[in-house]
Amino acid sequence: MKINMFLSFRNQKMAATQNHMLRVYVTRDTALKLTLLERPKSVEELKEIMQERFKLRLDGDFSLHYEDPDFDGDLCLLVDIQELPLKGTLRVVRSEGDTSSTASSDTLILPHVPALQRQKSWPDHFVVPGFGYEMEHILEEGNRFYEKSGKLLKLKRSQKSEILKKMAETIYSFKPYPHVKELSVAAQALITANPCLRMTAGDDGELGWKRHLGYKVTSYRNNLAKAGVAEVAINTGKRSRNNPDNDHPHQNIKKARKAEVNYIINLPKDQTPATLETMREEILHEVEKTEKNQLVIGKLMNTTYALRRQEIVGALVAPRVKDVVDRWPALLIESQVKNE
Repeated sequence: MKINMFLSFRNQKMAATQNHMLRVYVTRDTALKLTLLERPKSVEELKEIMQERFKLRLDGDFSLHYEDPDFDGDLCLLVDIQELPLKGTLRVVRSEGDTSSTASSDTLILPHVPALQRQKSWPDHFVVPGFGYEMEHILEEGNRFYEKSGKLLKLKRSQKSEILKKMAETIYSFKPYPHVKELSVAAQALITANPCLRMTAGDDGELGWKRHLGYKVTSYRNNLAKAGVAEVAINTGKRSRNNPDNDHPHQNIKKARKAEVNYIINLPKDQTPATLETMREEILHEVEKTEKNQLVIGKLMNTTYALRRQEIVGALVAPRVKDVVDRWPALLIESQVKNE
C-alpha cells in the first residue's frame, strides 16, 4: 500500500515538473504552439498564460477543451487542471456573447488612439470651457458688475494666464494649428460668455484676446512638442540660429486637413518601434495565406496604425504608393481600405 502511494506521489511530481507541449487552436483554422515548463496551478492561470502569449489572437471570454484519449480524442471541457495532457491539443471555445468570435472582414476595427489624443474636429459653435470654481466666481461677479456699471474686469496676470491656458487646451483639442479666423471665433465666444472680459468698449473687444490666444496656443504647442507629442513634434527642427539652412518655421507644416482627426499619433504606450515592426512582419505572413484570418490582420493593423502614420507623414520625401503597399500589403484588403 505504501509503495503504491509512493509511486503515485512520484508520478504526480514528475508530471508537474515535465514540460507541457500543446497545440492550441485559437480559431478553427489557426493553431499555435504553447510550451509550459510546469503545469499551471489552475485552469484560470492557464488561460491567463495563453492570453499573455497570444495577445493579439486571444481575448474576451473563452473556455478550453482538450482531446480526451479515453473517448477516442473527442473534445471535453477542461475543468480540472490535472487533466491537462503533457502533449496534446487544446481548442479555444468562445462564449456566445463574445463578438470577437464572430468577427469578419466587415467588422469595423478603429485605430488605437491614446486617451489624450484629439478625436474631434473644429465645432460649428465654440463652447467656452469652465475655468474652475474660483475663476468662475470671479467672472460671475465681474459680469454682474459690468451689467450694472459697464466697467470691465481687471484681471491679475495669473488669472489671465489661467484663462488663456484653458482656452488654448480647448482650441488644441480641436485643432493644433488654428486659423486666425478660428482664433477670432474662440475669442468672440469668450467675451460673449463673459462680457466683462472685453479689452475695449468697441466692436473689437475680442481683438486683444485673439492675439493673446494665438501666442498661448503656439506656446502650448511647443511644450507638447518638447514632451514628444507626435503631431506637433513632427514639425520641430525648422530654421534656427543653429540650423540656418532648414525650412522656415511656417513652411511645409504637416497638419491635418479640414475635418481630419488623428492625423499622426504617438505609439501605443506598451509598444516600441521594434515590437510594432515585428507585428508588421506578421501581417506580411498572414496576407500571404490562402485563407486570411481577417480578425488577426485587423488587430495587427489596428495596433500598428501609429507606426504606419509616422512612417508616411514623417518621411522627408512623400513615399511612393508602391513602397507603402509593399510594406503594408493589407492596405489593399477591402476591410482595411474602409478602416484607413
